[in-house]
Amino acid sequence: MKIKKVHIGIKSLDDALKEAGEVYERASKGKALQQKTAVYFGNLKEMRRVLTEKRLELLKAVKDKKPQSVYALAKLLHRDLKNVLQDVEYLRGVGIIDVEETGAKKVPLVRFDRITFEVAI
Repeated sequence: MKIKKVHIGIKSLDDALKEAGEVYERASKGKALQQKTAVYFGNLKEMRRVLTEKRLELLKAVKDKKPQSVYALAKLLHRDLKNVLQDVEYLRGVGIIDVEETGAKKVPLVRFDRITFEVAI
């Protein structure tokens, strides 16, 4: 089984735009592109605000326990449903977690096995 990774890092807007330009050039020349799932933040403070200890615990619980709803996830974590729902929606907005809506249920999903951190210096 291939391990699916998400890269999380810190990258300035200039660096992100430069990388996007390089990808565009490769694509326009018909060159192969490497598919990579990544989420970048402008600075360490911003990254820490998003990836709190509670949110990392939430990601691990979703991956390992596969709860069938946000309510079930809140019970697993012994946390308030409202706070867990806010964290799930926040992580969903950032692109780190998916939510499959089946009827009235929201099923949280993590589609990767590993998180790698990248910090440009």
